[in-house]
Amino acid sequence: MNGISPKVQNQVAMLQQIQQQLQTLLGQKAQYEMAAREARRALEELADIPEDHAVYMSVGSVMMQKKKEAVEKNLNEKVESLDLRVKSLEKQEKMLQGKFEQLQAQVKQALDGRGQAPMPGAL
Repeated sequence: MNGISPKVQNQVAMLQQIQQQLQTLLGQKAQYEMAAREARRALEELADIPEDHAVYMSVGSVMMQKKKEAVEKNLNEKVESLDLRVKSLEKQEKMLQGKFEQLQAQVKQALDGRGQAPMPGAL
């Protein structure tokens, strides 16, 4: 990065930091989405079970027999909580993506203005 102003070097470093944040955020979002899908699938399976049948729920490392209604309530709350987390992460993702694109454009403009092409993989 010789010949590039400290300001542009700082912007490139910020771009890399935002990119890392986005990757972390996308990983978290995928985990929450998968957990929500699993909980929804469990709810679908519970729908086919009669009320008087035994239902077990994992509590830590122990399986405990619970009433079907209690397990459904717990799963519905879990799905709701996970959906809220996913929505929150989507908002953060949009914000970071916007910052990334804005900063990327600034760096590109600064480098193009100096007659230099951006380094591959830096943006």
